[in-house]
Amino acid sequence: MKKKKNKLSTDAVRAGVIRTQEQEHSEAMFLTSSFVFKNAKEAAKRFANPNSGNVYSRFTNPSIKMFEDRLAAMEGAERCVATSSGMSAILACFMSLCSQGDHVVVSKSIFGTSVQLFNNILSRWGLDITYVDLTDLHQWKKAIKKNTKLLFVETPSNPLTEICDIKKLANLASTHSCKLIVDNCFCTPALQKPIDLGAHIIIHSATKYLDGQGRCLGGAVLGNEQDMKEVFSFLRSAGPTLSPFNAWVFYKGLETLKIRMDAHSKNAYELAIWLEQQKKVEQVFYPGLESHPQYLLAKKQQFSGGGIVSFLIKGSQQEAWELIDSTKMLSITANLGDVKTTITHPSTTTHARLTQEERDAANIRENLIRIAVGIEDIEDIKSDLVFLSK
Repeated sequence: MKKKKNKLSTDAVRAGVIRTQEQEHSEAMFLTSSFVFKNAKEAAKRFANPNSGNVYSRFTNPSIKMFEDRLAAMEGAERCVATSSGMSAILACFMSLCSQGDHVVVSKSIFGTSVQLFNNILSRWGLDITYVDLTDLHQWKKAIKKNTKLLFVETPSNPLTEICDIKKLANLASTHSCKLIVDNCFCTPALQKPIDLGAHIIIHSATKYLDGQGRCLGGAVLGNEQDMKEVFSFLRSAGPTLSPFNAWVFYKGLETLKIRMDAHSKNAYELAIWLEQQKKVEQVFYPGLESHPQYLLAKKQQFSGGGIVSFLIKGSQQEAWELIDSTKMLSITANLGDVKTTITHPSTTTHARLTQEERDAANIRENLIRIAVGIEDIEDIKSDLVFLSK
């Protein structure tokens, strides 16, 4: 009999459960570096095949496996490999699936540290990288070469919430025998299912919405069994491993992911509408607004607009900093995905290490502000931005 497929909200609280002989209802935490074997034969078997049981927490641990299996179920992926951070997830993915001399096409609109990873580290190991505009399918087509292995996007992008057509880009990748990787950090499976749209691989910074309360660092790579076998092999040898404690925190965080993402999205939408009405605001970037360039695509591709709102304040960096410094409740931090609303100035924080030319290419202007909208009362969030209405 075919196993019944559960809805996301059910998988969020039921998938991946491993119970011990104690039959605990809330999942146990396995804080151990190694595991004991019955005899030498069993030890040899497990070292030869980690799927046969736990070996060492660098690459096998029940707490981590529960997180991986639950997230895989929610994303509709065959397998998930957890890592120590979102950046290590990207590193593991490209180091596993690419070789020296391979070519990849990358969106210009990605996180500043991701650009540093490609330009300053992966390129030194012989990876050929071409950057293109996220939303211009023609540029993607033109950039693909015979040795192109992977296409990489963040959609929505950080911080301007630009959106690419995942289905069209996935079809393009498949036509040219390469694979599309989607960083699904901003939406999570609660708001967007890239694999259902044809994407081949998903990357997460679990540090963000999957945790949801700004507690732990972690990442994840998801895809088919064969690709994830390669990623797992890299993880086993190189060791960018998620800790069991962090895995347990993320695992429990997934239980409330859909509820939190709905609350983030509701607040963000209301804030975006309010920001458009403020005289000191030049432009607002939010996929749920009809003024957003990819509004119709967002409605088709995402379940809601998400929790990130960016906007241009009239003026320069000085006005942007004055607004940020005038807030009393909002947290001035570059992290996002927290239940607490955060505010940051991208050009001097998340994208500060880019050259001015690279920032210009990504449209990161000095008067741009990003707000990761939390789940506080929306009126309190608005009142903390009183600088805009003065």
